Amino acid sequence: MKLIKRMTLAATIGATMAFPAAVMAADTTQGVISFDHGSLDTLDTLGLNDHILAVPKQSLPAYLAHYAGDEYPDAGGLKSPDLETIAKLQPDLVLITNRQGDLLDQLSNDITVVDVGLPEGSFAEGVTEQVLNLASRFGSSEKARTALEELWDYVAKQKRRIEGELEVLVVTHNDGKYSLRSEPTVTELLGLGLPEVPKGTETITRGARTFTPLTPEVMAVLAPDIILVVDRSAAIGSTPLNAIQLSERLAELGAADSQVTILSPGLWYLSGGGLRSIRLQVDEVLASMDPPTES
Repeated sequence: MKLIKRMTLAATIGATMAFPAAVMAADTTQGVISFDHGSLDTLDTLGLNDHILAVPKQSLPAYLAHYAGDEYPDAGGLKSPDLETIAKLQPDLVLITNRQGDLLDQLSNDITVVDVGLPEGSFAEGVTEQVLNLASRFGSSEKARTALEELWDYVAKQKRRIEGELEVLVVTHNDGKYSLRSEPTVTELLGLGLPEVPKGTETITRGARTFTPLTPEVMAVLAPDIILVVDRSAAIGSTPLNAIQLSERLAELGAADSQVTILSPGLWYLSGGGLRSIRLQVDEVLASMDPPTES
């Protein structure tokens, strides 16, 4: 059995926000399967869709629905890759995140498997690094630099549209329960403030992950201007959150002025960090600041 070549994008190029020249040798003929939707939308934005051999259709966000057709084989789900299909298609490159764990280690072919999870630190710098490195593999570094300049310019323009100092709370909804969520698009890119969680709020650690559960009562105490909800339940096909019921409960608790917005589940829970997904996420955050239309 041949070993899978596993590496990280960060290890192969020292890209920064200064957009240095990529040093990786390009292969403009290689085929790729991406289990990271942000990387998929980056490839798509750069016009590299001809290299895509298959997509994980079981978890495809709505904004990537054009990959749901029969012309692209189904590579399975994000947590359940179709190993048989991957082995049959013989991709040169498979892009993964921590969602896949060690599943792809079962592949016996000489396939380059790249972990495209963003490194710790600056979100913008991490995205820039990953996009440039991915593009360099296909000889599209110049196009990627242009796309990144346009993206960060767009983000800066949207940030300037924000008036006043708003406090925004981002939470994950999962089967009727809520937890605090860190979203760099909201805080780092758009510079929105977060309400301070009350002292004594419980934090739970499970393996390498840490959760801060939040109840509507705690959210009401925080009383942010906007509550953005990433609905995991909806993203995985379970019962979605009823935003009206949450708003009514917050009003009962004295936080009637906190505006609740449910974000696109697939875009926020299953994707992110791509040239297109970041732009779409910024648009959704800005849209949440518009006053609700009375019926």
